[in-house]
Amino acid sequence: MEIWTAFVVGLAGSLHCIGMCGPIAIALPFRDIGRLRLLLGRVAYNVGRIITYSVLGLGAGLIGQTVNVSGYQQVLSIVLGALILLAVILPSRFGALITGAKLHARLFEPFKRLWARLFGRDSVRALFVVGLLNGFLPCGLVYVALAGAVTTGSLYGGAVYMAVFGLGTFPVMFAMSLVGRLLGTGFKTKLHRLVPVGAVVLAALFILRGLSLGIPYVSPKIEQHQDGTTEVHQCH
Repeated sequence: MEIWTAFVVGLAGSLHCIGMCGPIAIALPFRDIGRLRLLLGRVAYNVGRIITYSVLGLGAGLIGQTVNVSGYQQVLSIVLGALILLAVILPSRFGALITGAKLHARLFEPFKRLWARLFGRDSVRALFVVGLLNGFLPCGLVYVALAGAVTTGSLYGGAVYMAVFGLGTFPVMFAMSLVGRLLGTGFKTKLHRLVPVGAVVLAALFILRGLSLGIPYVSPKIEQHQDGTTEVHQCH
């Protein structure tokens, strides 16, 4: 899967981030510490998230490099898209596959004390560590991105894929950390209603790329060679 799709996944999936990680971003210390320090703290938080995503991408890329997935890229892409659609159509039954809400609640419990100490500080270093830990929290969107990282088939490719994914989530998460608490309940409710729209966009992107229809950049032709490698053709 091409690296640029990671940014699309991150950007389109940012609506999901508002629901899962948005409250954390909004809860970051917001004292009278000066505008520059405030901005640096928010940037450090998001950089921490991206670094963790990149580390996870190394592991995903290693899996893809160890297990030759080139022949299964298209199938994997279609399956991911189908799972996302199921989560949108039947959220009560399949929603947990995407949000990881139950697992999130269980794994977050041991970190509560550490997070409480970090949230009591307003240093750039503390917010950076908060971002690092945030990146390890279970998240359906991150799982989807990691699946894309696996299909890169290389250690370096997986790390870059997840870093670009993190950059895609940066604009919305950075904005939420600054102005999220100023948003009214009604506005937040409207944003949550848009989450299924973002999920459908992600599903369509994965399915189209898996179908290899010859649409430039969206669904390019993927040719599989006998040695297991693949070649992407951007038809114009």
